[in-house]
Amino acid sequence: MSDLEDVQTPKKKKKGGKGKFIVLTLGLLVLGGGAGGGFYAWSSGMVGGGGAHAAEASGPRLVPKSEQKRMSGSGEGEHGEGAPAGTKPPSGAGGEKYASNYYAMDKEFTSNLQDSVHFIQVGIAVSTPYDDTVIDNIKTNEIAVRSAILMALGDTTEEQVFTSDGKKLLERRLAKAINDTLKEKEGFGGIGNVYFTNFVVQ
Repeated sequence: MSDLEDVQTPKKKKKGGKGKFIVLTLGLLVLGGGAGGGFYAWSSGMVGGGGAHAAEASGPRLVPKSEQKRMSGSGEGEHGEGAPAGTKPPSGAGGEKYASNYYAMDKEFTSNLQDSVHFIQVGIAVSTPYDDTVIDNIKTNEIAVRSAILMALGDTTEEQVFTSDGKKLLERRLAKAINDTLKEKEGFGGIGNVYFTNFVVQ
């Protein structure tokens, strides 16, 4: 009878075989997905450490004074290249927190003055506390930027070009015209100041 009981009694299955497999598989999927997502976030610059795409994703970057491009005493290179090794450019107290990145526009601008027989011819340089992205945006949109500058010059009166205060006001108006154009074309201005490298009224 014992033999008969063994045949009729079903054998008990091991508990949790399939359940453990499913839990293990789900765990691996979650860990793999988390690791993949973490790697993507790290490489795209969304989380610390940055990556190849960190600068691209953030757009123009403010440049600290310590990273400012500088010319050596001999006029060669940037960041003091050509200077003796280990020397730093002198720095005083105060000053601006961020570096000034300068760019002189190649061609001069000539425009009639508003309600006048005189015309103005100016050379213009700009500065930005941001990296070369802003300068590259000016170069990319040079035609639109030049047009905006000429329009602003055409709205200038004789009284403005013969006084220092008028010239400073014109510099601010030109900076606004350039920034407005860059914002329209690139979504970001970034020009801090405009400087005259040449200024002639005839």
